Amino acid sequence: MQLCIVHMVRNSLNFVPWKMQQEVAADLKTIYTSSTVELAEQMLGAFEVRWDKDYPSIGQSWRRNWARVISFFDYPPEIRKVIYAPEEVSLGDTTNAIESINMSLRKVIKTRSSFPTDEAVTKLFYLALNNISKKWTMPIRDWKAALNRFTIQFEERLVPD
Repeated sequence: MQLCIVHMVRNSLNFVPWKMQQEVAADLKTIYTSSTVELAEQMLGAFEVRWDKDYPSIGQSWRRNWARVISFFDYPPEIRKVIYAPEEVSLGDTTNAIESINMSLRKVIKTRSSFPTDEAVTKLFYLALNNISKKWTMPIRDWKAALNRFTIQFEERLVPD
């Protein structure tokens, strides 16, 4: 289970006055853009040393959710960029493709109270994803590099054309 980094950052910035958000966001970025879990944990420690006096709830939130944050580091950088584009988020803006798809799928099932079978949900999602993909106009940043890594890491799931 991967906790959404976008939501972690947004939640963290809820505790920070507007004037300080850029600075706090920059320090948070050192955590989630770290190359390894160990380095990320060091950056979290440095963040806490700097900001815990003024905003202790931020460090506490990251520590409380750390097990679900670090699964992000199981993937190589090429895949991380597709999961979450760190340069796109500073004060809450995101072009996160996964978040966008999830929102679209939630919208599709929102008006339905129940489904007769699991297969019915699967078919609905299949049709919805077909419609959603037709609306995509902007390519996903660094997709070619990510696709190469997906092919290596998830060879058994990807079938070449």
